[in-house]
Amino acid sequence: MTTVGLLYPGHSAEDDFPRMEVMLDSDIRVPLFHTDIDEDARRADSLREAGTPDRLAAGVEELRLAGAESLVWACSGGSFAYGWDGAHEQTAQLARTAGLPASSTSFAFVHALHELGASRVAVAATYPEDIAALFADFLAAGGVEVVATRGAGIINASDAAAADTERVKELAAAGDHPDAEVVLLPDNALHTAAFVPELEELLGKPVLTANQVAVWEGLRLAERRIWAPALGTLFATREPPPGASEPRGIEVRE
Repeated sequence: MTTVGLLYPGHSAEDDFPRMEVMLDSDIRVPLFHTDIDEDARRADSLREAGTPDRLAAGVEELRLAGAESLVWACSGGSFAYGWDGAHEQTAQLARTAGLPASSTSFAFVHALHELGASRVAVAATYPEDIAALFADFLAAGGVEVVATRGAGIINASDAAAADTERVKELAAAGDHPDAEVVLLPDNALHTAAFVPELEELLGKPVLTANQVAVWEGLRLAERRIWAPALGTLFATREPPPGASEPRGIEVRE
């Protein structure tokens, strides 16, 4: 049994995670613990407020009692809004509090791109343009070339959660770019778990979505490799060669 603990802000697309647990079809659990938010608006100040140490620490004890082996802050904006260095500090604090290897969805995107051997991406974001630009800046700080960034102007997480499959496909297609090797959909409020392969077939390239990479990141930190093509190319990559090193994220055990 492998248990990946997820901290998730508010209530929007959390039903993606039990769906993925079933799709993994293995002895994997991804229990989710909610953190409080004051509002679900995607503004820089609101996103940073969602990711403060006190808010994140509130869900950690339950997560530890659930037997989590790794921890992921499943909130893209609540990490990248702090910038690259600030997001590292946030994750380090979370790891110290939990005594577990920890990461966030934002770092998961960067690590997943390493897994795919890709460096040029298009960002197809639900967010307003200024918030999408913050994510692009975060990726650039991580050595990723962002060839196109599109924000769809969806301000509230609840509105993103209401987007159906066809709407998500429209968002992905509108944000794609011919030079992009991979398309990124960075919003944990967006339902995508059931149809990542459909998105990849539509665009003809790998697609990384926030909830997908959050679960993959937790498994990576727990050193658990899973073959699950129903969750897209990321879950269907080859095993790393013997002796290859992988970035572990931030780990603090006390």
